[in-house]
Order: sequence, then structure tokens, then C-alpha cells
Amino acid sequence: MNHQFELPGSYKKWTYGLIVAGVVALLYGFIAFHPFASPGHEVSSTRFWAVLLQNSVYWLLVVNASMFFICVTTMAMGGWQVALRRVPEAISSVVPILGVITFVVLMAIVWGGRTDIYPWLDKAAVANDHILFGKRKFLSPEFFTIWSGITIFLWWLLGKKMRSLSLKTDEQGTMDYETGKKWVWNNTVFASLFAVVFTLTVASTIPWIWLMSLDPHWYSTMYSWYTFASTFVAGVSLIALFIIYLKNKGQLEYVTDEHLHDIGKFMFAFSVFWTYLWFSQYMLIWYSNQPEETKYFIQRIGTATKAGPFSTIFFVNLIINFLCPLLILMKRGAKRNWTLMTVMAGLIIFGHWLDFYQMVMPGTMHDKAELGLFEFGVPCLFIGLIMWGAGRYISGHSLLAKNHPFLKESMIHHT
Repeated sequence: MNHQFELPGSYKKWTYGLIVAGVVALLYGFIAFHPFASPGHEVSSTRFWAVLLQNSVYWLLVVNASMFFICVTTMAMGGWQVALRRVPEAISSVVPILGVITFVVLMAIVWGGRTDIYPWLDKAAVANDHILFGKRKFLSPEFFTIWSGITIFLWWLLGKKMRSLSLKTDEQGTMDYETGKKWVWNNTVFASLFAVVFTLTVASTIPWIWLMSLDPHWYSTMYSWYTFASTFVAGVSLIALFIIYLKNKGQLEYVTDEHLHDIGKFMFAFSVFWTYLWFSQYMLIWYSNQPEETKYFIQRIGTATKAGPFSTIFFVNLIINFLCPLLILMKRGAKRNWTLMTVMAGLIIFGHWLDFYQMVMPGTMHDKAELGLFEFGVPCLFIGLIMWGAGRYISGHSLLAKNHPFLKESMIHHT
């Protein structure tokens, strides 16, 4: 079976076009927003770093979700995903690139003393604030740097191991029973290790220090799961877009409506799960009505008498990320409609990008936030890098894990 794919010229044009557009936006930001101005003296410099923080963290977590998708389906002995497995592998191969970018952005903010982004960097404020003082060992430049570096390194290392195990099947040829059994065991072990690391980082600590600490007086025990749900459903939607694109190019011949249907189930289910967490967090904070908690939502939607600067985005976010998936993807036929799935995947990715925008901007830009060319230009760089990295992997390896022990199960999959 020959499943080698050569990237068409149109794909390359879009890839390099988006990268160039993103670089131009970044250069514009350097010139216009004075990123190295002292915190508090130039509000535009806050805008520069807030936009980079939002996009680097969001797109890194989205591509990393692809490897989590592979690992959880592997641990569940899910054979259905084998026919499309190389797609999330390709997307996850971008983790090292975006990981380095994210780490550089975070280090520039933390060691650059950007107290306008992370207030806990202000030593004088920490010394005079009992809440910040109590968190000083956790919210410190040293801990932030070490844990961020370890986290990104482990994502890269374990993700690389999972991809190498998959590619090894192409070289080994057809496996006998014992060889296949041993391979499946090794694959499951490393999938479990990745899942443990993912749980200790994305599902717990990393959203705390990267995002929730933008407002260190506020906290939510649901925040990390909320962040995970947001990026995981966007990650599955990104997988869907690549699958549909490759299928339209005559590739992935064993991927059928049945596989797309299952991807659609993930998109639907985790949109509902995200909404459950969104509502639970909002309802509990509203019900308890404690000033240190309600402040978070007052910044975003305002009070009963005055709308907040982010109120429109707050409710548009809910419409895109909950109502649209609920009403459209609930039906079986919608999840088997390739055009509709394309539209919904793109909408969900954009919707959760907006979700991250309203996570980051109220605590950094406050009422001076904007949605201008810079905010829409910088994501082009990250999207272009994802297309470049994933395209390089896709064109460099077989699009089918042709000797995978569960391949036949995937080929005859019905849902």
C-alpha cells in the first residue's frame, strides 16, 4: 500500500502566506507597541505581551491535545482511530516548535518583570499582600521557569516516543501475534505515562501558573478542567479539519463517514462538557457572591446596572462554543456531513480562541483591550507554523500505519 502524500502548491502558498502575515503583524507590534517599555508607562506594551501570551498558550495546548487524543484512545484499546492516527501525530509534531515559542514568551514576561501581566512579580506588592505572600513559593519566577520548562520538555519527549513507536511499525513489516502483543503493550505504557503527565500539567498546574495567576487573588478549582475542555475540543476540531482536507485530496482511503462521525461525537461531547464546567464555575461564584470571586465575572460582564467591556465577547463565546455545537452537532446526519463538519470545526477553534482572549485580556488590559489587526494577525503566524509542521510530517511519512495490529478493526469500523 502506498500512502505517501505530496503537499500541493496551494497548501504551501497558504502556509507561507499565513506565516508572512503573522511575522508582519509581529513586526508591526514591535514598532507600534514598544514591548520593552516599563510596565505601567506604556499600555500598548501590555497589549503586545498579552496577545503573545494568549496565542502562544492557546495554540500550544491545542496541538498538544492531539497527542492526548492518541493516548486516551490507545489506553481504551480503540482500534477505530488507526486509519486516521497519522493526522493527530502530524499535528502533535508541532509541539516542540510552539513549545519553544511559548517558553520564550513566558520567560520574557517573567524575567522582564512584566508586573502588568503577572502582578505577583512585584516584590513590594507581594510583601504587603497576605494573599500573594502566602503564594510566594508557588508564584515565583524560579518555580515558574523550572516547572514550565519541565512540562514542555515532557510533552515533547513522550509525544516523540509515541510517534516513533507508530513509525516503527512501517519499518518492521507485518507483525505476528507475539510481536504485535508486545508492541501494543509498549504503546499503552507510554500512552499512560503521557496521560499522567498531561493530568499533572494541563489538567491541574499549568493553567494555574500560566493563566489563572494573571489575577492572583482569584481562583477556581474548576479552572484547569475548564481550560483543558476548551483546548481539547479545539484540538479535536483541528484533527477534523486536517482529515477532511486530506480526504478531499484523495488520501486516507480507509477513513469513512463512520470515523468522521466519531470525531464529531468528540466535538459534540466536549462542547457540552466545556459548557458544564463554564456553567458550574459561573453558577457557584454567582451563588456564593463573595467579592474576591465575583470580581472575575464583573470584569467580563459588568454589573446589573452597567455592562462590562467584555460582555459582548462573553456571550458570543457561549453562543459559538455551546449553542452552535449543541443545535447543529446533536443530529447524527450533521456529524456525517463533511461540509458542515468543516464549518463547525473552524467555528469551534475560533470560538475557543475567543474564550482564551477573554481569559487573558480582562486581567491584563482591563477596559483598554481591543480586537484589531494585531490581535487577528498574530494567530496567523501560529496557524501557519501548525500547517508547516504538520504538513512536513504528513509528506514525510506514510499516511497509514499499515502494520498496526488494529488496522483491520479500523478498516471495518461501524458506529
